[in-house]
Amino acid sequence: MNVIAFFATAVQSTRSLWRIGQTVLGIIFRHPIPGTSIIPILPDGRIVLIRRRDDGCWALPGGMVDWGEDIPNTVRRELMEETGLELLEIKRLVGVYSARDRDPRIHSICVVVEAQVQGIMAVQDTLEVIEIQAFPPDSLPPEKMSHDHSRQLQDYLNGLTTLA
Repeated sequence: MNVIAFFATAVQSTRSLWRIGQTVLGIIFRHPIPGTSIIPILPDGRIVLIRRRDDGCWALPGGMVDWGEDIPNTVRRELMEETGLELLEIKRLVGVYSARDRDPRIHSICVVVEAQVQGIMAVQDTLEVIEIQAFPPDSLPPEKMSHDHSRQLQDYLNGLTTLA
């Protein structure tokens, strides 16, 4: 069992180093980094949010697109990595958010999608996520969310498709 834990930690560390490397490359080449945010909808209609380790705020799951990866596969991977949930279907494009100050770390372009999901919520990436919870759409946490996720979620709830 210790061997499995060792390899799981090594894989997680490698992923973290790759993400840091991507950020450095983005800074060096001065191009925005593409990423996703996912609005995961459980079969009962609740919306799944994560609490981020870096700022302690609630957020939508998501992350950077890996080299050679497309948006649907990024959505599937990030959803599993951060929530343990399985992607059933991407339902709709909520928006594309590209304001240079939307992410305090880097300039990123975020493709936001609504996704039907299933499974058991469980923190998979303990380096990024400290908590997962599902909320009815009319009972979302009132506090500030990470990045521009409050706007993304509000646009979704208002039925908008946003280019910002």
